[in-house]
Amino acid sequence: MDTSSAGNGSGSGSGELTRRLGVSDAVLIGLGSMIGAGIFAALAPAASAAGSGLLPGLALAAVVAYCNATSSARLAARYPQSGGTYVYGRERLGDFWGYLAGWGFVVGKTASCAAMALTVGTYVLPDQAHAVAVAAVVALTAVNYAGVRRSALLTRGIVAVVLAVLAAVVTACLTSPSTEAARLDIGTDATAGGVLRAAGLLFFAFAGYARVATLGEEVRDPRRTIPLAIPLALGITLAVYAAVAVSALLVLGPGRLAHAPAPLVDAVRAAGVPGLAPVVRAGAAVAALGSLLALILGVSRTTLAMARDRHLPHALAAVHPRFNVPHRAEVAVAAVVAVLAATTDVRGAIGFSSFGVLAYYAIANLAARTLTPEEGRPPRVVPIAGAAGCLALAFALPLASVLAGAAVIGAGAAVYGLRRRS
Repeated sequence: MDTSSAGNGSGSGSGELTRRLGVSDAVLIGLGSMIGAGIFAALAPAASAAGSGLLPGLALAAVVAYCNATSSARLAARYPQSGGTYVYGRERLGDFWGYLAGWGFVVGKTASCAAMALTVGTYVLPDQAHAVAVAAVVALTAVNYAGVRRSALLTRGIVAVVLAVLAAVVTACLTSPSTEAARLDIGTDATAGGVLRAAGLLFFAFAGYARVATLGEEVRDPRRTIPLAIPLALGITLAVYAAVAVSALLVLGPGRLAHAPAPLVDAVRAAGVPGLAPVVRAGAAVAALGSLLALILGVSRTTLAMARDRHLPHALAAVHPRFNVPHRAEVAVAAVVAVLAATTDVRGAIGFSSFGVLAYYAIANLAARTLTPEEGRPPRVVPIAGAAGCLALAFALPLASVLAGAAVIGAGAAVYGLRRRS
């Protein structure tokens, strides 16, 4: 099916979304998805897994992310529709693989939404974390409901605040007399398995570039915009992450970093600037809000695409005649996230969320491998390395995460099989 002209209608009454986003908006949505709460929290568990091999783990995660981003960008330019890899898998590999990608994305990222909401609550008002989390979900859903352009404008402000906070952290650490270059040395504690596990944990923080692809139906000139926006957002994110990781290691070292409950707060205190700690906490809360905003956008668009194909209730495929957003899908996603944020501690769900995200990108790479040169196929090594890297990182995660993730993917496959038989 040729979908190169999909989404060109006005959106009103057509069931299609309006193309409002340019390159800068798409890059900012990608940055808002990646430069979020992950950088404030992921360094400690990654350092615990890899020890002094933290930076190689970051580099490996970046390589896999680059392969995934390249494959996703080429596919998104070819199929500029809402849904991301759900659409690519369906068009290139068959209905089952598209469904499986969509299933993994929606389930995994819904859990991530709840985790981000609870992160906001934990930083803003720890004693009322659940109530604050639900309020954050409601508020950001209202922003999304009013139109993706308003969401992009809010994301612009969030990204600016978070980058300013991270710049302050890096400056404080690099100018501190407490820095020691020897803390960057790779010792015997760095094992291949630990580096792989750290890369899998750090990859979770990189995965936001998919948000640009899932918004493909709302991007102007997608054949040019998406392949440009995704690598730009990924490159900026990698530079920021590398600077923050190096700075934290210079003042804390891998041992202290591994046991830091709030790594960047501990880093500025170790750097001799304790007055910056409240600013870092506020930045973490804002970052989590940015991640939550972008996650709700991405999950609702994949839900829209699956509802159009009746893999989810078809009523969720409605597009608002005034705001041109999938309003029913957004409200449904928000309702599920709010219930999870109000009633559960979903931090344990991040593991199987990571497993689902890596499975999602493995399918994206397999789909990209089927593109012809005329369709913009990436160099052959890119999707092959991307798929292999995704599988390696997924199965390097802690055993409980692997088992939970495999159970979720298996349940989705079983539901699909039952529907096909009936």
